[in-house]
Parts: sequence; C-alpha cells; structure tokens
Amino acid sequence: MPVSEPVISCRNVWKLFGPAPEAYLGGLKGDPGFEVIRQAGYISAVRDVSLDIARGEMLVIMGLSGSGKSTLVRCLSRLIEITGGTVSVEGQDIGALSETQLIELRRNKMGMVFQSFGLLPHRTVLENVAFPLEMRGQNRATRRKRALEVIELVGLGGREDYFPRELSGGQQQRVGIARSLAIEPDIWFLDEPFSALDPLIRREMQDEFLRLQGMLGKTIVFITHDFDEALRLADRIAIMKDGAVEQCDTPDQIVLNPATDYVRKFTEEIEKARVVHASGLARPINGVMPEGLPVAGKSTIRALARQLIDDPRESLPVADEAGRITGVLSRKEALDVLLGGQA
Repeated sequence: MPVSEPVISCRNVWKLFGPAPEAYLGGLKGDPGFEVIRQAGYISAVRDVSLDIARGEMLVIMGLSGSGKSTLVRCLSRLIEITGGTVSVEGQDIGALSETQLIELRRNKMGMVFQSFGLLPHRTVLENVAFPLEMRGQNRATRRKRALEVIELVGLGGREDYFPRELSGGQQQRVGIARSLAIEPDIWFLDEPFSALDPLIRREMQDEFLRLQGMLGKTIVFITHDFDEALRLADRIAIMKDGAVEQCDTPDQIVLNPATDYVRKFTEEIEKARVVHASGLARPINGVMPEGLPVAGKSTIRALARQLIDDPRESLPVADEAGRITGVLSRKEALDVLLGGQA
C-alpha cells in the first residue's frame, strides 16, 4: 500500500532509559549502535525510528522480545514520553499537546487492545464494552445502544449479560476488541492481542479481525512476534531489532528482498510461494501486452501453481480486483519462487 497523507508520522524517534537521557542524546554523534549506548549506561528502547502510516493501513510491527516494538507503540500513542524526535497524528505534534488535549485525542481518535484483556470482573459484557462511553459522559441509553452494536459486530450477540468468568479466552478477547471499537476510533493500537490464545482460537480471532478490518477500514498498528500472523494480517511489516527498524515493507518484499541478515533469518523458513502474490512479482508493462487471460494480482504464487506449470506463455498479464491490467508476471520468475529458486 502506498504511504501518502500519513495519519501517523514519526521522525527520528528515540526512547532512552537512563540518567538525563535528553542530555545524553543531545551529545550523540553519528549512528551509535545499541551496544555502544548500553555501555554508556543507557537502554535505547527505540532508536532513531522514522515511519509513516497511511489512512486505512494495517502496519504490523514485529520482532523478538526486547526489540522495542511495544515501546514504539506506546511512543506513537504518547503513553510514554519520547526522548527525541517527533510523533504527529493527522499533522499535529502530539508531544505539544496538553494533558487534557491528549486525553481527548485518545478518547476520540484512538482505540487500544493489549495482551491482557483488562476486563472489569464484576461488570457484564455489556457494561465492560460501554465503560469507555460512560467515561465520556454519554447517557445510559446511548451507550447501551452503541455497546450492543459492537457486541454483535464481534460475534458475541446474546452474551451481553455474561460476566468475564463465564467466557472463554477467545470470547474475553472479543470483549476487549468490542470495548476499544465502542468509541469508533480512527486509529487502533493492538499489542499482541492474540498471543495468549491457543492456536485454533488464535486463527479464529485473526479471521474475525480481518473481517472487521474489511468492514471498518481502520488505521491499525498491530504488534506480534509471530511472523505467520504478520504475513497474514499486514499491509506492511516493520521488523525491529535493538530498538531500530531493520526493514519496513510489504510482506512480499520482506520475503523476496530482505534488507539485512537479521530480516533474512526471519524469512528463511518461510515458504515464499505461500506469501508472494502475483502483484508482488509483476513488472510494469513495457512493450507488447501478453495475450490470453490475466492472473489475479491478489493470488499467491502457490495458488497459481497449476496454471504456472501448465501455461506455456513466457509472461502473463496481471489484473487487479477491478480487472484492470496492472503489470506483467514472468512465468520463469514465478516458477523460481514456487520451486525454491531465486526470484
């Protein structure tokens, strides 16, 4: 997805932990690595990160424990103060907002879901979902109506009078998602929301999440340490290591063209044909258009396997969902991906 008119923009963002971090950051020269900073007595939880996130985009941030992904998201929402750089939301520097303005921004623009469900145990599903609306001061009838709408949206219709203890882990997570959706946020931050769930429920929640995103078109920042989950959900993936972003790109490009050895290690066990789409390999039309029916750009190379093996054409036109020809796919390059060669 092309990044234009970003909803969230961060420029040269740092988060250092240690004594007088602003003064230390101001004295840094060049591009010191994580270890150099650590030896000076500081932890660079976020290190010189610049990112733009477009409206309606799902950016997945991933990395191992301690890579800085959760800290970065807390910087983007100003749950923690940054040491250096700027974070803007819809063109407004959130570091310049007063506490009252920041609270209003979060209440009206941002939804947050974390790994721990954080449900109120003595309140029903309905009361949990309506809670942020209650904090906004909405009257009981209005907040009940909205809460029932989002409860239905996340597939919990009929369970609005249940208490959290009466729900499964997956259902409790749906309550957390419904609660964050109740305020109709434009921006949605999710920090490993499914990691505590067993694999079957996790897959079900991913399906549900993709369905919701297809309906609602939110701008989403989603944290995970699971590369398969990232590949399934993301428009783009940002891979972090030692507080820095190693690469931020589409899943296709992350898999086909890893920017660093660290990213390459993330992708080496991935079956490329399962991830790479025809549109990801397509090249611009240059000269004569190949004859015959086009392939769908959204189809993975694995899904096209039989056609690629049987089709004698050297090049195949690639079409978008509206049927427009957007590029040309080299059959040889696609077969290299399919059979494990070099793209």
